[in-house]
Amino acid sequence: MVLLVPVLDLHPNDIVLEKILLTSDTQSFFGYDDLGRPLFDRLMVGAYTSFVITFGVIFVSLLVGTTIGVISGYVGGHWDHFIVRIIDIFLAFPGILLAIALSGLMGPGITNVIIALSVVSWVGYARLSRAQVMAIKQREHVQSAQALGASHGRIIVFHILPLIVAPLIIEFTFGIASVVIAEAGLSFLGLGVQAPEASWGSMIRDGTQYLLMAPHMVLVPGISLMLVVLAVNMLGDAVRDKLDVKSNK
Repeated sequence: MVLLVPVLDLHPNDIVLEKILLTSDTQSFFGYDDLGRPLFDRLMVGAYTSFVITFGVIFVSLLVGTTIGVISGYVGGHWDHFIVRIIDIFLAFPGILLAIALSGLMGPGITNVIIALSVVSWVGYARLSRAQVMAIKQREHVQSAQALGASHGRIIVFHILPLIVAPLIIEFTFGIASVVIAEAGLSFLGLGVQAPEASWGSMIRDGTQYLLMAPHMVLVPGISLMLVVLAVNMLGDAVRDKLDVKSNK
C-alpha cells in the first residue's frame, strides 16, 4: 500500500473544521486530527515518508559501511587500526543522541535526516564486514587466488563479497526497524519532517496534546509504528534462521 501512495487520491493536508477530533466515518476510517485532517491519509503519507527515509539511510549506510569495512579488513595494518579507532569513537556516543545533534546542526528536513541517520548507521555494517573479511581472507581459495596473481579488486569482488552477503542481509533487515524508530523519534522532537508534511513521529507528538479527548490521534500512528517494527524484526529472525547454515544441517 505504501508503494501506491504516489498514485492514490489522498488528501492528508485538507482541513475540515467540522470534523476536528472526530472518530472514524465513511471518509476516514481512523478519524481526524486536531485540524480536521483525515488520519488515514496522513498515516499513509507518513508511512511513505518513513519508507523513503529508511531505505535511503540503509542504502547509504550499507554502501559506505561495507566499503570501509571490507577495505579495512582486507588491507589490515595501520589503516585497519585507524578505522577501528574511528568506529570506537562513533560507538562511544549513543546513536540517537548523535543523530539528534547532527539534525540540530543541519536543520530539519528529509535530506538532513537521511544524512544524520546515515552517519550513525554505517558503523554496524563496517564492523560486521570487517570481521567477516578478516576471517575469510585467510581461507585457501583466497590464498590460491593471490598466488595465481589475481588483483586485489578481483579477489574482493569475486572471492570475498559473495561470502559476506548473508550476514549483511540479516543486518539490513534488523537495521530497518531501528531507522524507522529513529526517524519517528527525530520527527517527534521536531528535527525531522516538518509540518504540514505527515510523519508518524510528528503525528504522535501532535496527538499527545489531546490524549484524553482524542486518543486515536496517538493510537493510530503508535500502533502502526509498533506493528511495522514487530513485522520487520520477525522478518529478520526468519531470514537469520533461513541463512544459518549450522541450524539447517
